[in-house]
Amino acid sequence: MSTHTHEKDSQATRLLVPDGFSPEDVKNLSSVLNALLADAFALYLKTKNFHWHMSGQHFRDYHLLLDEQASQIFAITDAIAERVRKVGGTTIRSIGHIARLQRIADNDQEFVGPTEMLRELHGDNKVLVESLRAAHEVTSKAREYATTSLIEIWIDEAERRAWFLFEATR
Repeated sequence: MSTHTHEKDSQATRLLVPDGFSPEDVKNLSSVLNALLADAFALYLKTKNFHWHMSGQHFRDYHLLLDEQASQIFAITDAIAERVRKVGGTTIRSIGHIARLQRIADNDQEFVGPTEMLRELHGDNKVLVESLRAAHEVTSKAREYATTSLIEIWIDEAERRAWFLFEATR
């Protein structure tokens, strides 16, 4: 075995966490959680984008609403990544990795009207709710109760964000 291979094996071993999950569970949990993490980062950045580019007669209210929502979304990113590590997996390492995994579409348009922003974010939060529910099934099946419990809170938060965005567009 070459020294380089031995160093890589040693480095990989240092990342392992004693966790009690089967290799298949670690793979499944890491996969579903990393996709959620990518979505959370994509939704965070889109929410901040719309926050920064908000205009119109309800500017202040919408600007503050989106800032509050972005903060809430960003707050779950570290917890998701830490859950991946706690079960023995590895997590996202770059913007490119996020781009490969995200299911929430970016919006790079030059101009998006205030109502369209809120409607798009409403839909994106609903997509996140569905992804969280799917992740809940995976974590429940693996008996990964700590993550399952957190996901239930994140579902409630995403549903609340979607509700606020929906009500703001009526």
